[in-house]
Amino acid sequence: MPHHILTYILALITGASVSSFLGVYAFIKIRNAPGGKYFCAAAFLAAFFAVAYAFELTSVSLESIMFWVAVEYLAIPFLPVAVLMMCIDYAGRKLKKWMYGVLFVLPVTTVIVHYTNPYHHLYYTAVGMRSDTLHPVVKLEGGPWFWVHSFFLYFCMLASVFILLLQLKKVSFRFQMQICLMVIGLLIPVGASLFYLNGWSGGVDLGPVSICVSFLFQGVALLWFQMFDVVPIARETVFESLEEGVIVLNKNDAVVDYNRAMKMVLPFLTVHTIGKPLKEVIGHNEQLGNIICNGQECDYQLIQSGGTLHFHIRFAVLQSKKSESIGKIITFINVTERVQMEEKLHKLASMDGLTGVLNRTFFLERAEAACRQVKEKGGSVSMIMFDIDHFKRVNDTFGHEAGDLVLENIACTVQKKMRPNDLLARYGGEEFIIFLPHASLFEAHERAEEIRTAIADMITIAGGEPLNVTSSFGLSHTQVEADGTDSPIQTLMREADQALYAAKRNGRNCVQAL
Repeated sequence: MPHHILTYILALITGASVSSFLGVYAFIKIRNAPGGKYFCAAAFLAAFFAVAYAFELTSVSLESIMFWVAVEYLAIPFLPVAVLMMCIDYAGRKLKKWMYGVLFVLPVTTVIVHYTNPYHHLYYTAVGMRSDTLHPVVKLEGGPWFWVHSFFLYFCMLASVFILLLQLKKVSFRFQMQICLMVIGLLIPVGASLFYLNGWSGGVDLGPVSICVSFLFQGVALLWFQMFDVVPIARETVFESLEEGVIVLNKNDAVVDYNRAMKMVLPFLTVHTIGKPLKEVIGHNEQLGNIICNGQECDYQLIQSGGTLHFHIRFAVLQSKKSESIGKIITFINVTERVQMEEKLHKLASMDGLTGVLNRTFFLERAEAACRQVKEKGGSVSMIMFDIDHFKRVNDTFGHEAGDLVLENIACTVQKKMRPNDLLARYGGEEFIIFLPHASLFEAHERAEEIRTAIADMITIAGGEPLNVTSSFGLSHTQVEADGTDSPIQTLMREADQALYAAKRNGRNCVQAL
């Protein structure tokens, strides 16, 4: 037997072993993933074909050679179908039921026509031995069905390439590499087949080895990139266009994939982070790390130089067809606009529409909350209540528009005298109220005098004429004990109101403490 034939047989056995290994490995690891079962089937068929052709090359008689050719045809017609189905399933596409029937009816028909060829010669019109080679090689002249089968084979392989190439522009770089490797693998047996049919291979069919080499590329593309077991290519159709940030992890919490929107949350995500543990990618962001570790749906606030972003984080478990957990999807829904709108609505609901200070309802809520903080360590709190003297005369003389303008100016004037933790509200009509946490009665009295003087000095232009108003103030004060149970707010308000009426009885435009 010529040396090159022995070398080729060794290559066939090696290729069959590699294809068998890939088939077994894929069956264990990815058989339930999109395209996985078809990859397993194609790998085993390729190995079967290679081994059968190795035996054909060792045969010396026409009968023995044709026996092994018949064995080869248990795999040859179904190989292109398995490859096509792998690519269709991998790309997330679905065929109609009748299409599946056509894909499998043709290979079955080929097997039947091949095995019954001596009765009709539709597959081979002539069978003999070649006389121009150093080793026994069968000479086969194709009949009508042989060319039908050949067309079908090339159609399946080229359709597989076309399906993969359609995905190329839709996917990110890591998937482009994966697709390119698969396409190269599919084109290798096509080229080898054309080489053989043109008689350039010395009668040796390069198809079996080329198919095994093809599965080396498929194996690298599907297994080395470590994406096939979690994320199919079909996800790119919607994945990259999602407004929500999405990151995909495998069962070991390593990054498998992410979309462009996710870079808003983790801007340092790159193709080089694929395969790295998420904790390593997150870095020193302990808050986000704890959220992901707990795996509970929650809200997340991200502070950036351009402002604050708000996200709602959701978790979804990725399962195989056997309900085995193979990873998880974490979705970051940008709710910044919603939160800002809620804050705006809350602010509008809490503010007095005319003056822009707190309204009575929210003042009470905020004052109670501020008082609870004082209770933690104990301290003094004070309340100031004041109203505009003879405000009815302002409305009657200058009109309600002038009265509104006075209220606005007073609110603006008082706000300038406030500490950061003080609370100012329009209590009703021309009456205002101020809560002063951690303020003694003396400090509250000084503050009230400052405000009274500022209001008296304030000039409002109404109808082109200057308008001056004065105001009367009532003060109340109490000492809050640490961990006390009763709230003093209502008592302080009642006492401040009583002091205010005392100030009016004392001639107005003054400050009175109860």
